[in-house]
Amino acid sequence: MRSKSRPATLLAGLVTLSVVALAGCSSSTTPDASSSSAAPDKASIDEAMNTPTTLTYWSWVSDLDKEVALFEKKYPKIKIDVQNVGQGAAAYQKLRTALKSGEGAPDLAQIEFQYLSSFTLTKSLADLAPLGADEMKGDFPEWIWKQVSINNGVYAVPQDSGPMGNLYRSDILAKAGITDAPTTWDQYAADAATVKEKTGSYISNLAANEPGAFVGLLWQAGVKPFGYDGEKTVSISVNGSDSQKVYAYWQGLIQKDLISTDADFADSWYQGLAKGKYAGWLGAAWGPMFLQGTVADTSGKWSAAPLPQWSAGENASGNWGGSTTAVMATSQHAIAAYEFAKFLNTDPTSAMMLNTQQSLFPVTNAVLKDSAFTGAKSAFFNNQEVNKTFSDISPTINTDFEWLPFMDYVYSSFNETVGKAMTAKGDLSAAADTWQKDLETYAKQQGFTVK
Repeated sequence: MRSKSRPATLLAGLVTLSVVALAGCSSSTTPDASSSSAAPDKASIDEAMNTPTTLTYWSWVSDLDKEVALFEKKYPKIKIDVQNVGQGAAAYQKLRTALKSGEGAPDLAQIEFQYLSSFTLTKSLADLAPLGADEMKGDFPEWIWKQVSINNGVYAVPQDSGPMGNLYRSDILAKAGITDAPTTWDQYAADAATVKEKTGSYISNLAANEPGAFVGLLWQAGVKPFGYDGEKTVSISVNGSDSQKVYAYWQGLIQKDLISTDADFADSWYQGLAKGKYAGWLGAAWGPMFLQGTVADTSGKWSAAPLPQWSAGENASGNWGGSTTAVMATSQHAIAAYEFAKFLNTDPTSAMMLNTQQSLFPVTNAVLKDSAFTGAKSAFFNNQEVNKTFSDISPTINTDFEWLPFMDYVYSSFNETVGKAMTAKGDLSAAADTWQKDLETYAKQQGFTVK
C-alpha cells in the first residue's frame, strides 16, 4: 500500500543496514508450543483459538477496527491490539531493534513485499507453511503468492498490491487531439511530443526519487534485476541488455523535455497534479484512490488504462507497492497470529472491507473477480470501472520476479546514480553501470556471493 503523504518504499530506501547489523536482529526468545514448526492438528488450533490471548499487530493502515471486530466476534477469546508505529525506515528500524533486543516485538507486523527477504535472512519471521499457509496458494494470483514464498517457506499473508497502469487526464489529451490512451511505448512517445506542443503539459512525471516506480517499469519490460537464493547468494543485473532499452527510452524523453522528473509526494508535485502540469501518471492500482483524496477538483477528468507495451499485442505490467501481514518468529502465539493474518486478508468480508474502508488494492482472487468490486464505477474517473481495469492488469504481471535482501540499500543507491542522472538529463545507461558496480560491491562487503 502507499501512504497518502509519502511512499513507504522511498522512506525505507533512505536507510542502509549492513547484513551484520541485520543478522543481530534474531531473538533468542523461545516461543511456546503454539509456535512449534510441527503442523498443528485441529485440536491444537481449537485450543489456541479458545485460549484467552492478546496479539499485538504493528500496521500503518488506519482504522482497522471493523476488520478486527469481525475476527474477535468469530474468536472471542482472542483480542487484537493494533498499534500504528508509522511506516518506512523508522518503522522497520523499530521492528528490527525490538527483535534484536528480544523485548517489545509484536506478534505480527505489516511488511512490504520487497523487504520480506531482509527479515527472513535474520530468521525473524515464522514460516507459516507448517501452520497450513500452503493451502491458501490458490487464493491469490501466482505472482502475488510468489512474493511471500521464499526458499520453500511461506513467510507472510499478502495484504495489498500495486499493479501498474496509466492514469491520465483525458481532458488534456483531448485538447491535443488524442482520444485514446497509447497502447505501445512508441505511441506514448509520439503522444508525449503532441501533448507538449499542443498543451504545454508533460504527458507524465517520472520521479527521479522513486526507485519503486522505475523498478516496476523494469519488471514490466521482463527485466529480472535481482535474485536471491534465500541464503548467501544473490544475482544483480540492473544494467543488462534487457534493461538498456528501458533506460534509453526514458533518457530520450527526458532529454527532449517531453517528460518531467520532479520529486514526487512533494508540494510542487501535488501542485503539478492539480494544475495540469502533468497530463498523466504512470502509477499503480492504489493511485486512483490517492488522486481522489489529493486532487479532488480534477474529478471527472481522469481515465485509466494499462501501461503501454513494448510491442503491439503484448499484455504485461509491473508492480509498484504492496504489503503483507507477517508473524514474528518470536511470537508466543503463532497459531492464533497466523489465523488472524489469514482472516484479515482472506475472509471475504474483511478482504473487501480493506478495499472499501482502507482503499487497499486487493490481492485475493475472490475480491479481484467479485462483480461488486470490479463493477464499481468511479465518478472521479468519469464513471469508468477502474477496479476492473486494474483487476485485469494484475494477472499480467510477471511471476518470476525476486528481491535482494538489502533493498533499502538498492533503492538509496538508485537515487544516487540513476536518479541523479534523470534529474541532470544525463546518461541513464552509464548511471546504471555505476548502480550495478555499487550494488555488487555492497553485496560482497556484506558477505554475499554475487552471480
